[in-house]
Amino acid sequence: MESSSAGVSYKKADASYFDKRGLSRYAGVWSLWALGVGAVISGHFSGWNFGFATGGWGGMLVAGMIIAVMYLGLTFSIAEMSPALPHTGAAYSFARTAMGPWGGFLTGLCENVEYVLTPAVIVTFITAYVNSILGLDPAYSPLLWILFYGVFLALNVFGLELSFKVTLVITLISLAVLVFFWISAIPNMDFSRWALNIGVGPDGSAIELPEGNGDWFPFGFSGVLATLPFAVWLFLAIEQLPLAAEESVDPKRDMPKGIILGIITLMVSAFMIVLLNPSLPGVGAFHLGSALEPLLDGFKAVYGDSGVVILGLVALTGLIASFHTILYAQGRQIYSLSRAGYFPTALSVTHPVYKTPYVAMMAGAAVGLAVMLVIWFALGAEQGGTVIGAVLLNMAVFGAMFSYIMQGISFIILRKKLPNIERPFRSPLGIPGAALTIGIAVVTLIYQVQDPNFFKGVVWVVVWFAVAIAYFAIVGRHRLILSPEEEFAMGHKEAASLA
Repeated sequence: MESSSAGVSYKKADASYFDKRGLSRYAGVWSLWALGVGAVISGHFSGWNFGFATGGWGGMLVAGMIIAVMYLGLTFSIAEMSPALPHTGAAYSFARTAMGPWGGFLTGLCENVEYVLTPAVIVTFITAYVNSILGLDPAYSPLLWILFYGVFLALNVFGLELSFKVTLVITLISLAVLVFFWISAIPNMDFSRWALNIGVGPDGSAIELPEGNGDWFPFGFSGVLATLPFAVWLFLAIEQLPLAAEESVDPKRDMPKGIILGIITLMVSAFMIVLLNPSLPGVGAFHLGSALEPLLDGFKAVYGDSGVVILGLVALTGLIASFHTILYAQGRQIYSLSRAGYFPTALSVTHPVYKTPYVAMMAGAAVGLAVMLVIWFALGAEQGGTVIGAVLLNMAVFGAMFSYIMQGISFIILRKKLPNIERPFRSPLGIPGAALTIGIAVVTLIYQVQDPNFFKGVVWVVVWFAVAIAYFAIVGRHRLILSPEEEFAMGHKEAASLA
């Protein structure tokens, strides 16, 4: 046993331990690009649009630009850290080297909340679309949840190559759907009449302006800040890319390219959807402020209701892309924490033939499904569905914002304390970019607190953290394994001396 100054104990695992936890390499630049874009793309199909009700069109645009700056700082930072520390642990790995075992564990725990709960939220959106398209009784929604989880878990378990090929195909289809929408919408748009149809009522809430031509910023700058949490949906989960480091053919070369190409793609798509969707006649920013299916509403405005089933199925592609890719990330994130001993080590065993972390993926899916089913049966179909969509969503974003703060801090510490480690890519934004990421994430959290649903989510995040921290404090920290992430960190202890 080897003890560290951070109050944790390590053991050197034998070769058989890692043989049972082997991964295979397949992903190149475009597979990584698809993994990042696919994870986010559902946010361009729905979710982002609620920001119109708090900021108006101009507020949504500027909030999107501010959040884009946050994600630029984040993605450039992880594009530097990931090839320098090319391990599956990603955010946990960066923080482990920078801030010690507890910093790594807490950062990993933040991401764990995000990646376990985000698929649960997305599958409820998928089910709502399917119920609407096919006229199914919402009472049977849990059966559809189980079906979708089962199908996409199978795609992720039975071979890395299959998983990445499916990711690439459905991401390309999703982008093609968006491009088709843009081309269809441009000749029909009436920006001033429809995108600017929000005013402010006597109670301070949004009202519809029948003739449009309203202010760009009906709620002022405070409306811009209140819209930040909704703008996050335009980029949320691009940060999962480094989780594929040990399954990338050449992570030092390909990871920065995949991340940067991904964020550029998403920035273009985000601008186009924010501009065009509310500009269509009969749609408008006011309606989109509460719409559950904004892209489908946009297609209906152009093509009518005659092909609603086909249009609905088309609009599903983005949700399916994100569900599939975040299930991938969920498995790798749990796998990395388990392989190092932070979570029970049984969770990191990989499939003997396909070399995929099937135990971690099934465990994460089981937790997400269990949370959904408990809420559903405790509160009933209608109220349960609402709570799943609102509370779990806020829990996921809460975890994400804290992980961004921790990754920004990790970047700054690594730049200062480990200036000489090999960095195949260096962030052009440097420490100021990481500092901007931290600052914007903090402001976004402050405005999230003002959402009543956020408080419900925070309570359950606190419970999640309390259980996990208790396990680590009592059991896990005495059983850590010298995994690749831990080996690297133990060899660069000077970084954690700042923390």
